[in-house]
Amino acid sequence: MDHAMQGTSPPSLNRLAFSATTHCLTGCSIGEVLGMVIGTVLGWDNWATIALSVVLAFVFGYLLTLLPLLHAGMKVVVAFGLAFASDTLSITIMEIVDSAVMVVIPGAMNAGLIDPVFWISLIVSLVLAGIAAFPANRWLIARGRGHALVHAHHG
Repeated sequence: MDHAMQGTSPPSLNRLAFSATTHCLTGCSIGEVLGMVIGTVLGWDNWATIALSVVLAFVFGYLLTLLPLLHAGMKVVVAFGLAFASDTLSITIMEIVDSAVMVVIPGAMNAGLIDPVFWISLIVSLVLAGIAAFPANRWLIARGRGHALVHAHHG
């Protein structure tokens, strides 16, 4: 049911952009944390660990958009097209910022899993990544792009 029929106003652009950013950040965070933990446990070098984290961030970012669309009965090709269109810019911005922050914080990439520097750096990098992606998500939604494409399919 649309907002006019319910007698309510639609959510604000900022609220939609915040929701889209938080949604995207959730998927990115799952992939980032998993990639950083796996790379650290396996003793990989910084660049291999970052590469794994970026790949997993995209996988989980897209997956969080794909699953509800597939559950609603959408065909895989159509659902992936929507996920790709709605999430790619946001995930890309988040990954650039997140990776750059992790590299520039002294000791972050070389810290072990029990070292608070590792976890604090990862949290800071993800928060900054979300802040950086918010304007892009807002801009896309304002133009009927990004997560606006996916929101049109939410029941």
